[in-house]
Amino acid sequence: MSRSAHPAGPRHADVLPEGRHSAAPEDLNALDPQVWSRTVTRDERGTVTVGGLAVTELAERFGTPAYLLDEQDFRARCRAWRDAFGPGADVFYAGKAFLSRAVVRWLHEEGLNLDVCSGGELATALAAGMPAERIALHGNNKSTEEIDRAVEAGVGRIVLDSFQEIVRVAKAAERVGRRQPVQIRVTVGVEAHTHEFIATAHEDQKFGLPLAGGQAAEAVRRTLGLDSLELIGIHSHIGSQIFDTSGFEVAAHRVVGLLAQIRDEHGVELPEIDLGGGLGIAYTSEDDPSEPQHIAKALNEIVTRECESAGLAVPRLSVEPGRAIVGPTAFTLYEVGTTKPLDGLRTYVSVDGGMSDNIRTALYDAEYTVTLASRTSDAEPMLSRVVGKHCESGDIVVRDAYLPADTAPGDLLAVPATGAYCRSMASNYNHALRPPVVAVSDGEAREIVRRETEEDLLRLDVG
Repeated sequence: MSRSAHPAGPRHADVLPEGRHSAAPEDLNALDPQVWSRTVTRDERGTVTVGGLAVTELAERFGTPAYLLDEQDFRARCRAWRDAFGPGADVFYAGKAFLSRAVVRWLHEEGLNLDVCSGGELATALAAGMPAERIALHGNNKSTEEIDRAVEAGVGRIVLDSFQEIVRVAKAAERVGRRQPVQIRVTVGVEAHTHEFIATAHEDQKFGLPLAGGQAAEAVRRTLGLDSLELIGIHSHIGSQIFDTSGFEVAAHRVVGLLAQIRDEHGVELPEIDLGGGLGIAYTSEDDPSEPQHIAKALNEIVTRECESAGLAVPRLSVEPGRAIVGPTAFTLYEVGTTKPLDGLRTYVSVDGGMSDNIRTALYDAEYTVTLASRTSDAEPMLSRVVGKHCESGDIVVRDAYLPADTAPGDLLAVPATGAYCRSMASNYNHALRPPVVAVSDGEAREIVRRETEEDLLRLDVG
């Protein structure tokens, strides 16, 4: 299938105004395995396939836009994290990245635990059969109802985030006669090298209790003084989309320092330490994330070294990968509606989704890549901006990328690494219908989250 080229923007040697990329890739049809899930390839016709199914077939069956999730890849990443940390540690999947009943069942079957941060996520976990003792409840402002439900269900841990929450959880546990296991989330003053809105360990933010000034130590005192609470450990999280484990070294040093202070003041050695998640993934070929086994080795060495230095027994380590598991397992499939070449600048390629199914580019200035998925092309590279259909100038899916110059209405585009946060943060802006999540495996495909309908929208509109 070929299309005639139309006037396009700059070619290989041009520098984008933002300076993000300076040259087109050698092969616009190539699929970088660092960015795409394990079963994604091109068939003999040049069509992108996932799990043995062509995207053209999936688009005809499920429509576009759609999130296509590689179930085999998801399960393989779960096993990789589980095996890397081994039976002496706990891996909690961070449900905020993407959660559905099918995902909960996969996690259960692959031996992972689950971290939830709202009543809705907890309800999904319980409805899908995740054992309550393998669930952790997070959140900086858990409601009384959320706390009550978690305690009554018997969740394995609640991560305390404020002085007021210590009291709320204690009272909830007293009402049902339960000694609730808890951790205290502390902010350790480590500035992760990430976007301001996803850096979570510096003091000036809403999460946790600062080590500086003694608030974390005071939270420990109050928690240990309550019979209905069982303090099992300290929790720390330093940010998101992190590629360098050196920040965890500083965080672990400070958390272990608190553990030593607790031992010296209270005569108690807490049995657990949770270093959170936030490990990065490859959104573009420039990203170079570490493999789970390398992360596990580094974190275990860091914690062991710090504990030996402090004269502490090494506690059980927990981590909370979310994006690192689900992010690379899915891509979003769009159909091109219009193209607008701007002479000397770029070509705007408009697709049938946008910021309602991927807000991350607008919110975080996130970078993505894109490929022509319904066919291959030998046309010249065209400097492009893939944009959505919403009434918003910031409605950008891929800010700067190269597509073949013959890209035209009706073509299918695929944007990889959209498994994390895209569906979770999707909206009905402009009354758009949120796309389905389609799980693909071994030549079979099924919706695990169905596409919204106009009836769904109108059902909530009771005015």
